[in-house]
Amino acid sequence: MDVPVFVLNHVCYRYDAVVALADVSLALEAGKRIALLGANGSGKSTLLRLLDALYFADSGAVSFHGCALNPGAFEQDAFAFDFRRRVGLVFQNPEVQLFNPTVFDEVAFAPLQLRWPKEKIVERVSAVLDLMQISHLRSRAPHRLSGGEKKRVALASVLVLDPEVLLLDEPTSGLDPRSESQIIDMLIAWGDGSRTVITATHDLGLVEDIADHCVVLHEGTVAAEGEPAVLLRDQALLSRTNMIHAHRHRHGSGVTHSHPHTHPHRHD
Repeated sequence: MDVPVFVLNHVCYRYDAVVALADVSLALEAGKRIALLGANGSGKSTLLRLLDALYFADSGAVSFHGCALNPGAFEQDAFAFDFRRRVGLVFQNPEVQLFNPTVFDEVAFAPLQLRWPKEKIVERVSAVLDLMQISHLRSRAPHRLSGGEKKRVALASVLVLDPEVLLLDEPTSGLDPRSESQIIDMLIAWGDGSRTVITATHDLGLVEDIADHCVVLHEGTVAAEGEPAVLLRDQALLSRTNMIHAHRHRHGSGVTHSHPHTHPHRHD
């Protein structure tokens, strides 16, 4: 029987008067690669922050392996430390995540907070720098890196804890094709079915590579969920949720027709 890692029951969340999530109920299974799909403003990033317990639901309930994620739970140090070790979030903009003087210090920061032994920290950080192919950057200042390098450092700073759940917000946004390919390859290889990867994206070209289950969000609600191949063929769903749009083209013969495009376009 498949066991959910996260369960959301009738979850609502607002930014002042703006509704970000409205009556969302989901069960996200452990060991799955899950894509949260939706246009900008659909609620994807807010949902990730609720799963990472950076935000707490205004109403409804969110649980992790049956344990409620609410402010009271995080007043207990044992639960808070265990949760932060097991669940990691990589933000869309790595700039908000990187603040240490060197890449090595950045990746070592979380293990230091969890009071790992020094020898274990050095060994684990070195291994993750090798995994992300950024060992040569270990003494560099993060703010002096390229966009792709910053993304890999941000990922390394989360992967160093070997989390059970990896949450990713638009992981390939703003990357050049080579950096994007490297990140996708890492997502495909990492986890080997024993870990959960939940990726928020509006880039439909990634989905079949990085996910085996999809949740489509639209205006803060769940519009659909299912297998990527099925949902990506549902033109009416994708159009209704603003993930594809039609372009009109006029040909030399004077004939005009329209056909759908994914949003945004991907060019190799």
